[in-house]
Amino acid sequence: MKPGKAVKSKAIRRNRITAYTFLLPNIIGFLVFIFVPVIASFFMSFTSWNGFGNIEFIGLDNYKQLLKDTNFKISFINSILFMLISVPITLFISVLIAIALNRGIRFVKVFRTAVFLPYVTATIAVAAVWQLIFNPSMGPINGTLMKLGIDSPPGWLSSPSWALISVSIVYIWHSVGYYMILFLAGLQNIPDYLYEAAELDGAGPITKFFHITLPSLSPVLFFTTIIGVINSFKVFDLIYVLTGGGPGRSTHVLVYDIYNTAFKQFEYGYASAMAYVLFLVILIISIIQFSGQKKWVNY
Repeated sequence: MKPGKAVKSKAIRRNRITAYTFLLPNIIGFLVFIFVPVIASFFMSFTSWNGFGNIEFIGLDNYKQLLKDTNFKISFINSILFMLISVPITLFISVLIAIALNRGIRFVKVFRTAVFLPYVTATIAVAAVWQLIFNPSMGPINGTLMKLGIDSPPGWLSSPSWALISVSIVYIWHSVGYYMILFLAGLQNIPDYLYEAAELDGAGPITKFFHITLPSLSPVLFFTTIIGVINSFKVFDLIYVLTGGGPGRSTHVLVYDIYNTAFKQFEYGYASAMAYVLFLVILIISIIQFSGQKKWVNY
């Protein structure tokens, strides 16, 4: 090997070692805290274990029991309802705000920061503040409704009919900023000449939105839809603080049910089976979204 090639080969090897050294902590963290627990949970889903005694292999009994479990069915339905409420509204509001803040208005950076700020605020703090806002007797929402002549305003977090909707409102308020940033980035990548050509052809704002803005945003919309669905199924901390799964079982969602089963009832095998059913549900929805995106996403 020529001296020049040998020196170049050593430099490449040294750079690779440096790169892997920087990646190593993240790789170790992924293996220890994600990969190994995921694999262990899969095998645990075929067992019965309370965390202390012997692990008993029971095959598919946990999955068979899920088909008869009323609590699981309620949690599954609540998770689907929460997803159907929160995801479309969040994306719709995010698109509208992104379009509004994509214009050259004064203090636009201040408005963008104000919209994004709830997303970077601790979820526990957000939930604690909204508990006060939703307070049936002292909260500003019911106080305003009573001043408007509504004598019996909703109980919000204390009403089985309103609790899931109330949690969805908080979730939407907390999440809009994140999706707004993604849509804003997508809007800024749309070439101006498309709008200029449309104006020359006499297109109005609505026509430009449906024939230029929306098709150009379809890749971002596809990505945010997938992320939104996954995040909606993962909601836990808001429900834990706001309602504790109540009143009754009206806000029992799958992740909260998994938490109760594992860490309060100490049925780790059964909780693992529930977790893998949740994974399967998200996987199926994602596959449907990927297979359908060819018909409406424009790259």
